[in-house]
Amino acid sequence: MSNQVFASIDEAKDYLYSKFGKDESFDVCIKDLHVKSLPILCVYISGLVDGATITVQLTPLFTHVYDDENHHEFEIKDEAKYFDSHFNFYGKSEPKDKDEFILGVLSGQVGILTANGFGYLLELRNYPGRQPDEPDNEKVIRGSRDGFAENIMLNTALIRRRIRDPQLRFELHKISTIGQTDVAIAYMKDIVNPQHLEWLEKRLKEIKHDGLTMADKSLEEWLFKQKFHPLPFVRYSERPDIVAAHLLEGHIAIVVDTSPSVIIIPITMFHLLQHAEEYRQAPLIGTTFRFLRYFAAFFSLTLLPIWYLLATHEQYLPPGLDFIGAKEKSEIPLFLQIIIAHLGLEYLRIAAIHTPTPLSTAMGLVAGIIIGQIAIDVGLFSAEVVLYSAVTAIFSFSIPTFELSTAVKYFQFFILLATVAAGPSGFFIAIWIILSYLCSLKPMNVPYMWPFIPFFPKAFSRIFIRFPMADDALRPYIVGAKQRKRA
Repeated sequence: MSNQVFASIDEAKDYLYSKFGKDESFDVCIKDLHVKSLPILCVYISGLVDGATITVQLTPLFTHVYDDENHHEFEIKDEAKYFDSHFNFYGKSEPKDKDEFILGVLSGQVGILTANGFGYLLELRNYPGRQPDEPDNEKVIRGSRDGFAENIMLNTALIRRRIRDPQLRFELHKISTIGQTDVAIAYMKDIVNPQHLEWLEKRLKEIKHDGLTMADKSLEEWLFKQKFHPLPFVRYSERPDIVAAHLLEGHIAIVVDTSPSVIIIPITMFHLLQHAEEYRQAPLIGTTFRFLRYFAAFFSLTLLPIWYLLATHEQYLPPGLDFIGAKEKSEIPLFLQIIIAHLGLEYLRIAAIHTPTPLSTAMGLVAGIIIGQIAIDVGLFSAEVVLYSAVTAIFSFSIPTFELSTAVKYFQFFILLATVAAGPSGFFIAIWIILSYLCSLKPMNVPYMWPFIPFFPKAFSRIFIRFPMADDALRPYIVGAKQRKRA
């Protein structure tokens, strides 16, 4: 038979001991057992399997079967058939070779080897991990409170629960040579663009590395060869409802084991500015939220450079805005004050990440109020610098995607440097350079600024307006869905 991976059970023991060591790892279990009259070798990793189910399945089979007349054990002529008849477990598969058997055991399956080396893998995985709690960075006022965890089986089940259609596919891949990370590609077969799917599968095969220890982030860099681009080329989500909605639009989701985030591709920059809360409110309210978010994204990029430009070139100030500009005199140049304030905010954010939760609030109050006020009193900052830096920080927090929010800070700094160096000309040249850079990006051959550039009027209107669900909307053009009409 094709599943005879060893010549005998003794050869299997020697091979397993050479791989795992004998009594060197406490969690590697290699046990001699019986299925009725058939001796077997049971191999599993104790922390990755459901021990209670193993006990329930194997305990009734430990009793030997004897010939009633001679009281001798049966002579088993067809070992594989005998095992199948007595151990007819629903989650049983047959590995083709030794490597597949070992990989199955290391992935959390229970390995069974019979006396003559026939191999079986039992689906009894029970990965450790969190329960599906609501993610902290994608909260909604109303809506589901479940979110992805670090268990790929749980994550795929959360998606499958929302899309009960046989066309939903989860293709499993093993990525990296040593880590052998499980990666599942999720898509709707009757909707997905086959060219995007082919591109993704080709890139996955090209990954030659020992392990994806940073899970989805490592995978993103391998797929898109991101190098030093500051912008994210994928959307991360920890909410199953968001992923399910994108799958129905024709996107592809990538579920990586050990990661609570799911990758969504292909995307544009405007996907990174969406939030589930817009669709949990009435269309008019959702549209208002969306406008406020776009307003915040624009001013998180330009507010400080514009303020600096007006503060240092008072001839451009309209009569009603003559209050703009630093009124207090300081020995530190205005530009340097802004840089110091920005660095202070970044250090505050880093410190908040590294500080235990019970202390982070107190640390924020001390840094934000006491230190900030003292810095103004001693003349390190002018009050306006602190004000506009804080407002800019609030605007950046309104961007729902952390990766995009971080990239915007780099662009803001570039615009500020250009404004300091060349005044109004530098400001507009920097804006033009950034816009040109954004328009040049085409991850997966999808324009990053679609539907603004190239301009699609109907799609662009849907970027800014949250239309009612009952409207007969088409699937986005950029996903290249087989069926654009949503039925």
